[in-house]
This record gives sequence, C-alpha cells and structure tokens, in this order.
Amino acid sequence: MMEFNQIDTDFINQKGLTLKKVEQQLQLLNRGLPYINLERAATIDDGIFQFSYEKASELISNYDSKKEQLKIVKFVPASGAATRMFKFLFDFLKAYKPKKESINAYINKNKASELSLFFIGLEKLPFYKLVIQYLEENSKIDKKSSNDQKLFAFIKAVLEEEQLYFSDFPKGLLPFHKYKNHLASAFEEHLFEAALYASVKGKASLHFTISEKHNDKFKEEFERIQQIVEQKTNTAFDISFSYQKEATDTIAVTIKNEIVREDNNQLYFRPSGHGALLENLNEFNADLIFIKNIDNVVVYEYETEVAKSKKMLAGLLIDIKEKAFEFAKILDKSEVSDKDILEIAEFLITKMNVVISPEFEKYSKQYQIEYLKNKLDRPIRICGMVKNEGEPGGGPFWVKDEGANLSLQIVESAQINKKSKNQKNILKQATHFNPVDLVCSIKNYKGEVYDLQKFVDPQTAFITTKTKGSKLIKALELPGLWNGSMSNWNTIFVEVPLVTFNPVKTVNDLLKPTHQVS
Repeated sequence: MMEFNQIDTDFINQKGLTLKKVEQQLQLLNRGLPYINLERAATIDDGIFQFSYEKASELISNYDSKKEQLKIVKFVPASGAATRMFKFLFDFLKAYKPKKESINAYINKNKASELSLFFIGLEKLPFYKLVIQYLEENSKIDKKSSNDQKLFAFIKAVLEEEQLYFSDFPKGLLPFHKYKNHLASAFEEHLFEAALYASVKGKASLHFTISEKHNDKFKEEFERIQQIVEQKTNTAFDISFSYQKEATDTIAVTIKNEIVREDNNQLYFRPSGHGALLENLNEFNADLIFIKNIDNVVVYEYETEVAKSKKMLAGLLIDIKEKAFEFAKILDKSEVSDKDILEIAEFLITKMNVVISPEFEKYSKQYQIEYLKNKLDRPIRICGMVKNEGEPGGGPFWVKDEGANLSLQIVESAQINKKSKNQKNILKQATHFNPVDLVCSIKNYKGEVYDLQKFVDPQTAFITTKTKGSKLIKALELPGLWNGSMSNWNTIFVEVPLVTFNPVKTVNDLLKPTHQVS
C-alpha cells in the first residue's frame, strides 16, 4: 500500500475522510472493478409494469386522497454547470477563422450539424432577445454588421467571461423557457411543477443539491421569483439547499497507479459523481421523496401531464408501502401462519418483482420468516421508465450478483462489458431508458428512517479516465445515486410517457417542442 505522511493524514482527516477509506479507494483503483452481469433486459411484463388509463387514474386518486397525511419532499440534484451545454459552440470559437472563411463554409467543411441547427433555431432560443439587446447596447453589433459578424458576436457574448458568460451559470439558473412577459429558469419550472403534485396543505418542500459557489445565486433567484410563483400557484414554498460533501471526494491515481498530487505536493481529490448525494438524501425524514434532475423540465402547458405521471408513481408507492408494512408487522408477531408466509412471498414476487430463492420451500419455517423479513425490510423506490428512443444513458435490467441472485437494477452503459458478445446483445435488447424519475420511501413500518448507506453495493463504483492538466488520470466515482447506491432497495419499474423526459444536455435541446411555448 502506498505510504502517506503526517501532512497527508491531517489533510485526509480535515476533509472528513479516514485513512482506511482512502486506502480502500486506492485498492479499488489498483484492482479495478467488476462489470455488472446482465441476465436480460427488463421489459413490459418482465420487470416493467404498464398500467391502463383506468389503473393509472385509480393510482392518481389514491395519491390525492392520502397525500395530505404525508411529509413529502422533492429532491433535485442541481450542482451541474451549464458549460457542457455549449461544448460545440466552444469548439467553434476555438477553430473558426472569421477572416478566412464564412460560417457556412465552416459548417460544411466540419459537418457541424449541431452548429447549423443552433443558427436555424437561433430566434427560438429563450435568451435570444436578451443577447441581441446586450450586443446592441454595448455596440458589439450595428446595422452595418454582416450576418456572420452578428452570429459570431452572439456566440462570444454567450460564452465569454467578460460578457454575458451563460456558460458559467449553474444549469438550473440559465433561462430555459420564454413566456410572453418573462424568461423562466429550470429552477423556477421545478417550483411550478412541484405545486401540481408535491404540495401538502398548500405548502411544497423542495431540496436542491447545488455547488457551494452558486449558493447566493440560487437564493437570489428564489427571492426574485418567490412572490410571483407563490401567488400563481397558491402554494407556499419551503426551499432548502445542500452541497456535495467533501468527505465523499475520492483520491485519484495516474495510469501507472501512482497517487496524483497538486503542484504543492498536496493530495489531489475529486468530486465522486452523483452517488455522493446519497449522504444528502440520507439526512431526510420524509414519507415520500420525489427525485428528478434539474434539467428535466417542460413549459407550463405540459406540466399537468407530467404531474399526472408523478402522482401515478406516488399512488403505486403508497399502495405497495401499505401492504409491505402490513406484512412486515405480521412477520414480527410471535405466531406466523403458513398461509401468511405464502401470501407474503406471493406479494413480493407479483407486486414487487422480487425474485425468491428456488430453495425457499425447503427452508425451515423460522428461516422462511427471516428470509421474507430481509426481503421486505428495505427502502422502496418506484422508477419511471420511458421507451428507448436511442438516448445515451442507463436502463432497466435484470442483473445477477456474485451469489447468482437476480434483481432489478438501473445500469449505466459504462458498467457493461462491451467486449462480451452476450452482454452487448442484452444491452441491444433494452426497450426502455432511465429518465431519473423516482419516488422513494425511506422508512420502515415503525416510522424509523433507514440508514441508506447500508443498502449500497460498493462493487458498483465506476473507474473513469479524466485529465488533470495534460496528464491522464484514473478517477473513482461512487456507485451512482440511482444505480449501485440503491442496489439493495426494493425496486419497481413502471412505464411512463415520453413527455416526462426532456433533459437539456445541449443548448439545442431548448428548441424541442416541450421547451417551446406554443
């Protein structure tokens, strides 16, 4: 094991980490991590439930009739910066020579289809008028400017530090939607949306995980819009923020497995991906938690449809939770009948997609009871799944662990061994995609909150290749929040409509119908 000096140890402790934890991280980086073993893709009626209009309406009514008794929170990972949304524009600024070629020639030469689409849809971008106004007021363009000069100036204004610098905004605060009289950020849309399905007695609680440096910006934005949004929705908002904890950072190594250090010889640690947010989620004491990413919002006219889908998932969670709690109580009694055991096993198999051991019937009665207790006594998540439209990212699969146990998991493509023909074929057979649309229950039937760290599969961490300066390094990402961090939760997949999935990965996504006011 690599040696640490006293300064290293002090620095590790200062971050809230322990030497043992850092050594474990190094072991994982040196040894590598196993790929996930896919058994088959989860599909409709084989791991994914699909509900009729009548059943969905019944679940929505169930949620509406019971939500007033519940403590509900909407949890929104929102630490991402907008930088990556503008990647193709940064590439253009770097490579384009305005004196040597026209923009059209550049597009044709470089087959720059994203750039072409950006210019075609330019006037539909929510911040178009804002940028033009800025350019005119600061004499960056005038009537004599050619079209190419205007387009070039527009991109520079959006990206450059001394200008509007949208590329440095937190993604949640960038103007996403243009209404008649105002521009709305993704942050604002999350409030409007939460009022439709996450409010209890006229109050909605939302929690955003943000980058600490953006804290003041988010608070200012809330103060600016609070009165208008609360009046329009007739809802009071309880907004809270937290940051990714330094104690979740991970150490990095070179390609030759040497520890990476800063120029001043201090150990180099990196943020460990969205799996780090399990620490933040673990601090809640709510009955029902909605989880959704910051950039997955729609303009107001689609929000009712999105809200119906959320209520359907929440109604199912309430149903499942009530029955699971009832059964957990039975299993805690001194006398459990054979009929109870059979009914509970049947419920786990048919309603929760839990795979029971083929040896179950051979177990002694006492061991059957312990086995069922173990299967029931876990946090529950209902995950919406959309039909696969070729988007990059994770999907729902049946996965086999080292003990040959089968379970439903959300798997990222980076976790799959693409060199294996069998695994690659299973990946190709995926019919659905993970839009990060979860409703979670984190308490047992006694009302005690689970320690969510106990349900993580540490073997599902990722090793990724990154750069530091000009050097390639190996970085360790914790098991993803909705991947390995929830590996041992009870997991139910439900098909949801495509309208619920509208992420903004590039600025051109803002041109899609669900981000345009008709």
